[in-house]
Amino acid sequence: MATRDRLDRAEAATALPDPEALSRNAGLLAEEIGRAAARYFQPAEGGAPPKGMNEEVAEIVRTLAGVAEKWFADPQKASEAQGRIAKEFVDLWGATWLRLQGQSAPAIAEPEPKDARFSHAEWSTNPVFDFLKQGYLITTRWAEYLVDNAEGLDDHTRHKAQFYLRQVSGALSPSNFLMTNPELIRHTLSENGANLVRGMRMLQEDIEAGKGELRVRQTDPTAFEVGRDVAVSPGEVVFRNDLIELIQYAPTTETVLKRPFLIVPPWINKFYILDLNPSKSLIGWMVSQGLTVFCISWVNPDMRHADKDFESYMREGVEAAIDAIGAATGEREVSAAGYCVGGTLLAVTLAYQAATGNTRIRSATLLTTQVDFTHAGDLKVFADEEQIKGIEARMSEKGYLDGSRMAGAFNMLRPNDLIWSYVVNNYLKGKAPSAFDLLYWNADATRMPAANHSFYLRNCYLDNTLAQGRMVLGNVRLDLKKVKVPIFNLATREDHIAPALSVFEGSSKFGGKVDYVLAGSGHIAGVVNPPAKAKYGFWTGGPAKGRFADWIAVATETKGSWWPYWFQWLEAQAPERVPARIPGEGALTSLGPAPGTYVRMKA
Repeated sequence: MATRDRLDRAEAATALPDPEALSRNAGLLAEEIGRAAARYFQPAEGGAPPKGMNEEVAEIVRTLAGVAEKWFADPQKASEAQGRIAKEFVDLWGATWLRLQGQSAPAIAEPEPKDARFSHAEWSTNPVFDFLKQGYLITTRWAEYLVDNAEGLDDHTRHKAQFYLRQVSGALSPSNFLMTNPELIRHTLSENGANLVRGMRMLQEDIEAGKGELRVRQTDPTAFEVGRDVAVSPGEVVFRNDLIELIQYAPTTETVLKRPFLIVPPWINKFYILDLNPSKSLIGWMVSQGLTVFCISWVNPDMRHADKDFESYMREGVEAAIDAIGAATGEREVSAAGYCVGGTLLAVTLAYQAATGNTRIRSATLLTTQVDFTHAGDLKVFADEEQIKGIEARMSEKGYLDGSRMAGAFNMLRPNDLIWSYVVNNYLKGKAPSAFDLLYWNADATRMPAANHSFYLRNCYLDNTLAQGRMVLGNVRLDLKKVKVPIFNLATREDHIAPALSVFEGSSKFGGKVDYVLAGSGHIAGVVNPPAKAKYGFWTGGPAKGRFADWIAVATETKGSWWPYWFQWLEAQAPERVPARIPGEGALTSLGPAPGTYVRMKA
């Protein structure tokens, strides 16, 4: 007991701040804040003016103000809404008063079980911080009620308001501020404020890394190098043009399937999400099953590529790759897979080839791919006429969309996890984020050529022309119903980018047999789910017809990775095998080792 008492006293003593160190760190903090502010408010590179309320903030204000107008238009409904939140705060005041008197009281509002922002014990045990937490939850849920129940809002405006409200409520959480977060207060006192000094230094570094824009780091950027730590599967670049490098991967089996396989990754991110490391590389696993794998590595475009449009990406990307594969292997036909927007491009190519009598792609695997954008998820928030015109105006200045713009949009899909948790960890706790290959890839941004991105936003997200049979490419009207090749259509259950419902409904647009498979987890983890990990699972249930909820209700769940199930589907179509092909030993010689040069280009 005496030993325990001594330890308790020692712990209490170390918890007290050192006044001298606290004062010294306060001075250093002021200096670091000044440096960070000076860098942020100085003109951006290229002579742009200092930052003010940009278009995105103005759009948020306009949208939420429109919701408020709907409520103020009906004084009775507005009064009822005010009474709703007033009652909850009266109940909260009463419960808090009881707790301050040492009595117990039930919570008025509790966070969701997965909400890690309020996991520290004092958010519940301390009545003051519990009041802040519950008051925040009451207010944000009331605001959500206003958006959901505002009369007279069109669907797109309501969707925008719901999305923007999540951004605002995420930013205003008491967990994000030093003086309203009990964990941060204790952490700061225990370090005498040194954590804040480190945090401001990291803030300044992140503004520098963003060239005047704040680019919140999510991992240690020095921990990985492309070709050394990520994108490490051995192979050779066997073809290159202005848009792509084509990588042929080295075999690991004595025989391979006769029909070669082409991967069309998204150009919004770099291809090595499918080759992060040997233990979770889809590309490496495919090679190990006996596939001759070719993968497109898209160029990171600059102003020279401003006029490269969707047709360019089809002809100089997918079709050029198929031509090169034919030269390298002597095979006319290929199987292909497209991931995300790469899958959309693959579907467009299939429709174009079906219209022109081309039969070179004999089967297609679509990974979290949308062809019908009716239910396209939260990214559709950015795709109305006014916002697209704003994006096009920005792209016209340089000929491309900055990679940071797309990265920011993706982070906004999960702001508490991908933005504010890192703000708190980096700048308030003063802790550098841990090394994580997935987040390194996430931060390795790519640009979008102006012509390509404008076509994609307008024809897919805004007008949905592909699903309606109205998309025209190369003077050819595209009809997915003419696509008869077998299609493996993979969705993921928690996908925020290509929602499972959207992929499900897209299945009905094709004219041939479509195997719809629903994997567990989200847009990345649901796809990159190696068998050795035995994580998540997948659901199969026959043709994607009728209501999505009804399909799920009768679907069969299988534990583990979908990869082996998919490979059985693929192998059954063309099981013939030939001796393994060595990259660079065919008609196409090596232009350099994988992963090539395009993937190393920084935005």
